[in-house]
Amino acid sequence: MAHTLGICFNPLTIEVSQIMNELSKRTANKSVGKSIRILRHQHGWSQEDIATRLGISIPAFSKIETGVTDVNLSRLEQIANIYEVSVVQLLTVDNEQAEPVPSHLNVIQKKLTDRESEIANLQRKVIELYEELRNKSSIAV
Repeated sequence: MAHTLGICFNPLTIEVSQIMNELSKRTANKSVGKSIRILRHQHGWSQEDIATRLGISIPAFSKIETGVTDVNLSRLEQIANIYEVSVVQLLTVDNEQAEPVPSHLNVIQKKLTDRESEIANLQRKVIELYEELRNKSSIAV
């Protein structure tokens, strides 16, 4: 045990405390990253979209979302501004109940799928009508 100013420090206690602080920091980074990812998905944006707006690389932004990188307050403010939320709102996104809001891309993709289905149905009808017309023409001849 180390003694400093009459206070006893157990090296094991200090090491456990440091490990707990590191684990707490990693958990916080992952939680913030998850909140950032949830908001990105709700807006229908890619990692590239946000990375470009932040002026960083896609891998650097990915590290923020996965909690690998510590995020300073300045970066959190930049990210909050992009999503048009406060830093507090950014940090308190409800990870458990957050359901991605259908993004513009999903809406457009659904419309495209519906239109493709309509086109396929119309093509079938045209073929059926053509065959019907052809059969009537061959009967008439």
